[in-house]
Amino acid sequence: MKSDASSAVERVLEVLDRLEIPYLVGGSVASSIFGQSRPTMDLDLVADMRSDRVDEFAEALRSEFYVDAPSILDALRRGRAFNLIHFESTFKIDIFPLKDDEYSRVSFARRRYAESRSFGSNPIECAVASAEDTILRKLEWYRSGGETSERQWNDLRGVLRTSGKTLDLSYLSKWARFLKVDDLLEELLNEEPR
Repeated sequence: MKSDASSAVERVLEVLDRLEIPYLVGGSVASSIFGQSRPTMDLDLVADMRSDRVDEFAEALRSEFYVDAPSILDALRRGRAFNLIHFESTFKIDIFPLKDDEYSRVSFARRRYAESRSFGSNPIECAVASAEDTILRKLEWYRSGGETSERQWNDLRGVLRTSGKTLDLSYLSKWARFLKVDDLLEELLNEEPR
């Protein structure tokens, strides 16, 4: 039997796929795929959602989720995230609009399909950020949070420990400079033996 969170995630991904809205899974789910698994109470997605798809998207989810089309449109206009709340489980899905900067476009194009077991024993296949982009975005979150989140830093350590030998270090270095987290990347790489 599927967990409520698993059903919620599968339903949202199914609607995104049916409406041909490209997305990628990031955050702790992505870091669990490339590093050490940890429980999560939400899902972070980046979606290339156009405003003309919002009504159809909201209508498809309305019976199972708290979803508000006007709020989504407002969030998209402002370049901000919006969320969906699953009625049955109260599981939250945060959807961030795809930004229009060079790094966001490049990282979105690098997404790939992988299986996640973050929502129960049954794997869910989803488009996910690459290991390198998971590190870069986690470094951004760590910096914006005042560089105090041990959970974020432990996620970074886990990705480095598990995926370190396969990471594209030149890609990491280039985009860490662009995102102004190159000092944090250096600290992370020097902390952990690969």
